[in-house]
Amino acid sequence: MAQKREIAGTTVFDGEQAAKGYQLNKMCYSFNRAENRKEFLADQGAYLDKYKLTAEQRAALATGSVLKMIEAGGNAYYLAKLAGILGLGVQDIGAQQTGMSVEAFKQKLLDAGRQ
Repeated sequence: MAQKREIAGTTVFDGEQAAKGYQLNKMCYSFNRAENRKEFLADQGAYLDKYKLTAEQRAALATGSVLKMIEAGGNAYYLAKLAGILGLGVQDIGAQQTGMSVEAFKQKLLDAGRQ
């Protein structure tokens, strides 16, 4: 059996994480259809019930933390659709990943662009 790969500070998306997040990722995939996005926004609780999300996944969604969603088995590619529905842009997610405020993260990007 292969040893589980670990990267400090990173949730590795492996087979175990894929299985853990199957329902969450399946739900996010459903957002490819506009009617599903509308249904989710109309009654999030019922939509989460429909996909049988775990307590950990529900808590992660409640916080809006993409990092917590990844820890709960979410795949970044599927979560991108959900992030948009929650009003999170790429800079919001980057700020979460670096532990910075959105304003500080934007400034970091601007400063890097000037170099």
